[in-house]
Amino acid sequence: MTTEPSRIDERLRVARSQLDRVPPARLAAEIEAGALVVDIRPASDREAEGALPGSIVVERIHLEWRLDATSGAALPDAADDRRVILVCNEGYASSLAAADLRALGLRRVTDLEGGYRAWRELHDAR
Repeated sequence: MTTEPSRIDERLRVARSQLDRVPPARLAAEIEAGALVVDIRPASDREAEGALPGSIVVERIHLEWRLDATSGAALPDAADDRRVILVCNEGYASSLAAADLRALGLRRVTDLEGGYRAWRELHDAR
């Protein structure tokens, strides 16, 4: 049995080392400051668990094309210097996606710690 992290665990660690991840309690302030919040969860998860207020939906499969301002399929709000916060279910896929977008030149992209479920838990507790 190996004690080394799996390749995907190592990739996640490296991805997160490049991000200034947003705690769920700060998400509203980020939106107020002009951040674009992008919900990358599949439709079935959004239907089962709910929508994230203040976010736009771009499923993971379309993400790079919709946020790369040079792609020809970009959202009108896409810009390399815009603060973008990605949200998935628990903050794993969003960390990896944020690293991919940073590799494309989006300098201010990050993700939500714990994803939608952490945000929902915080708001359900209030």
